[in-house]
Amino acid sequence: MAKSLRRRLSLPEALLWRELKGRQLGGLQFRKQHPIGPYILDFYCESAKLCVEVDGVDHGFDDRPERDERRDAWLLSRGVRTLRLRAQLVLKDMDTTLRTILAEVEQVGPGNPTWTSS
Repeated sequence: MAKSLRRRLSLPEALLWRELKGRQLGGLQFRKQHPIGPYILDFYCESAKLCVEVDGVDHGFDDRPERDERRDAWLLSRGVRTLRLRAQLVLKDMDTTLRTILAEVEQVGPGNPTWTSS
C-alpha cells in the first residue's frame, strides 16, 4: 500500500516532498509514505525520529481527531514524534512550513535520548 501511495501524493504532499527529498532540508533524509507498524507516515526522518503529516480539512471531522491522537500516541510510545501541518500552510507558505519542520528537529538535540546524528 505504501508503494502505491508514493505514486499518488496530494498536491501539498508533492510540493513538500519536492523540498524534502535529496537531503535538501538541513541535510536531513526524509522518506515519503513510510510504513511503521500499522501506519503509513506521510514523511519520516529516521535520524530525528520525526513524522511529518500533512493534514487536509478532513482531519477535523468525525472520528478523525481521535484516530490521529491514537496514532500519534502509538508512534510516540516508540520514540517517534509527530508534527502535523495543515495542507493550507504547505500550499500558501512553504518557507514557514520548512522553518517549522527544522524548528521541530532542533528541539531534540544531542542530550535527548531520541536524537541521533546521521
